[in-house]
Amino acid sequence: MAGTPQADVIVLFGGAGDLARRMLLPSLYFLDSDGFLPDGFKVVATARTEMTRDGFLDMMRADLAARPEGLDEAVWKRFAWRVEYVAADATTEEGAALLKPHLAGSRAPIFYLALSPSLYGRVCVALAAAGLAGDDSRIVLEKPIGRDLESSKVINVSVGAVFDEERIFRIDHYLGKETVQNLIALRFANTLFEPLWNNLTVDHVQITVAETEGVGERWPYYDEYGALRDMLQNHMLQLLCLVAMEPPADLDPESVRNEKVKVLRSLRRFTRADAQSASIRGQYTPGVVGGKQVGGYEQERGQPSDTETFVALRADIDNWRWAGVPFFLRTGKRLPERRTQIAIQFKGVPHSIFGGAAKDDLTANRLVIDLQPDEDIELLLMNKAPGIAQGGIRLQSLPLSLSLMKAYEGPGARRRIAYERLLLDVIVGNSTLFVRRDEVEEAWRWVDGVAQAWKEAGMAPKPYAAGSWGPAGAFALIERSERAWYD
Repeated sequence: MAGTPQADVIVLFGGAGDLARRMLLPSLYFLDSDGFLPDGFKVVATARTEMTRDGFLDMMRADLAARPEGLDEAVWKRFAWRVEYVAADATTEEGAALLKPHLAGSRAPIFYLALSPSLYGRVCVALAAAGLAGDDSRIVLEKPIGRDLESSKVINVSVGAVFDEERIFRIDHYLGKETVQNLIALRFANTLFEPLWNNLTVDHVQITVAETEGVGERWPYYDEYGALRDMLQNHMLQLLCLVAMEPPADLDPESVRNEKVKVLRSLRRFTRADAQSASIRGQYTPGVVGGKQVGGYEQERGQPSDTETFVALRADIDNWRWAGVPFFLRTGKRLPERRTQIAIQFKGVPHSIFGGAAKDDLTANRLVIDLQPDEDIELLLMNKAPGIAQGGIRLQSLPLSLSLMKAYEGPGARRRIAYERLLLDVIVGNSTLFVRRDEVEEAWRWVDGVAQAWKEAGMAPKPYAAGSWGPAGAFALIERSERAWYD
């Protein structure tokens, strides 16, 4: 987006909702604290909730004060000056028109839709009818973009009728995490890994997104999407693309996104046979998480359901770099711990020169990238264990750690909200970490194939106790290839 002007105002639709209060407004506050918001930059929150500006500021102040970082009075005074609140139904031209006085003089507004995707098209039409969708305006869309390929296309067409593709920012907050961005640096700023990043040396890759929370009151949404569409279609496939993509020519947004699309197009399509042998669906039942008894999904929902809260599957990338290397993906609710992790398992040495106990101790190298709750990168290497061992040496696996928090700890250091990076990129017009339309649609095309294979195979979710690592079939899935989950 060369020549794109810096944005001068952001309009948060759904500005009184959970996402805005937990993530978006705190992110903007911290950007202001660090001096990243442009002079005169305004924040306009809008929602249907009837509320005065003072009432909204009181609510936001309480939210910020309750955060671990606390509230800096000097920053708050400066940030509060930027903020306005408008009670309006932005799906109508009349509601959108109420925003006009707050955008007077603005050249490059950002419209952030923290709303249900079903409202995206209506809001865009209303903005256009009210004369607010100018040539330098840009729009941010939260996932999910639809629930399948067909509905995704409908949303993309309706938004694209008002905003050009280069002005549409489809956000996946995982791409704003420091460790995800560091994966790009790790791969392409070091000569060490690139010669090894292929099917000659990599045995397999595991991507895990585990959550301890249940669905709770979000079940109406979750019942429509399930774990496959809610997590795997966007977050997990984005992580897979960053691991598997070819080196881009540069960090130009289109160069990076072109390589990610190539990966998605290379994913082997699922068949009915794959559904049974290479995937598992699960749904949590009552159990114990964190020492507390919790209910099952059907108890939360109040009636039986065939929605999956757990998915594990094997994905294969049919290209020269990754042919024959399985990618094992798993995600679920009510698992034993909260963890987002990428593990690249390398092949073992072709021949061991060590005998006795040392031979038994020998394990293959593994690169483990933790995204949450800790941000860490560890390379597990074999090392001689200290001391004297009878009959030879003893080997021990030890990690080389690139802990971001430890490396950059110090006064004022804090873990940034992933949305901070992404909001700043929207302000300056950098779309590198955002998802292009063809990326979204290629991901849906593959996920639709998985869902269709499940349907043809008549696969119902298998029960698993809350607090466990999913159905037994998840272990069988990876053990068929003589591998195991990295736990």
